[in-house]
Amino acid sequence: MRLLCAALILALPTGASAETIYVSNERGGTVSVIDGKTRVVRDTWPVGKRPRGIALSPDGKRLFLCASDDNAVQVLDVATGKILAELPSGDDPEQFAVSLDGKMLFVANERQDIVTAIDIDKRLVVFQVPTGVEPEGMAVSPDGKFVVSTSETDNDVHWIDIAARAEVAKTSVAQRPRHAQYTADGKYLWVTSEIGGILQIIDTSTQQIASAVTFTIPGISNDKLMPVGVRFTPDGKSAVVALGRANHIAIVDTASQKVVRYVAVGKRVWHVGISLDGSFAYTANGLSDTVSVVEIATGEVVGTIPTGSAPWGVAVGP
Repeated sequence: MRLLCAALILALPTGASAETIYVSNERGGTVSVIDGKTRVVRDTWPVGKRPRGIALSPDGKRLFLCASDDNAVQVLDVATGKILAELPSGDDPEQFAVSLDGKMLFVANERQDIVTAIDIDKRLVVFQVPTGVEPEGMAVSPDGKFVVSTSETDNDVHWIDIAARAEVAKTSVAQRPRHAQYTADGKYLWVTSEIGGILQIIDTSTQQIASAVTFTIPGISNDKLMPVGVRFTPDGKSAVVALGRANHIAIVDTASQKVVRYVAVGKRVWHVGISLDGSFAYTANGLSDTVSVVEIATGEVVGTIPTGSAPWGVAVGP
């Protein structure tokens, strides 16, 4: 028995974290539940049609998921995988942001060109705000006062005052903005533009573009460099950017705003998650049906995990 236990311990991936990785599989209609320590899928949960945006509640007990073709945001119990509720999200929810207190969701309704605010416990729409055409990326400011939405067709970032329930500013960005992510101090908003091939950094005090990160990979044409998902490490020192059909991620030093390295992963990498300790990136490779595990410090791919069909989003929790 002692020899068996020792063998099992040695078989575990080095540096693996005791955490759970949740992956939405867009064409599979499932969520893959991955053990972060063994890097094995331990469960597959059936969910609604075309699951995309995915995130955990602040307490880590519930998983929120956009079932886009069911026009609902589903709430799942992470202990059982059971669907607890379907929130009235409006048409074609793609991504959302969770309020800091975990009581509200702000949902991008791509076909309606609005953002819908939902009271999670009451399962009621609180308000809706018109945006540009095809809203997608969503983020709540660290002070909880604003929610932003990116409109893919209008190429704008919309700044919504939550208390006023109204748009208060708009920032023009490069073509087809996909994702928005605040820095932890709230001073900057990082926005990726898929067709523009650029990541722009907006000063939140002025809502103006302050700087940008560009991408160049030898041997890969510029039209393949399509930045989509972006996530920061917990210490804020690095950002990991999914580069879509370039089949790479970029690891960016946030202080210098320079790419440190590019890492080849699976095909059409769409979104990424970061391990709780900040050591690893988990990439959703939409055309490979896999998640790549990348050690951020070295850029080494240390694992490849099969998922369901067309993995889209990644959430990481305890």
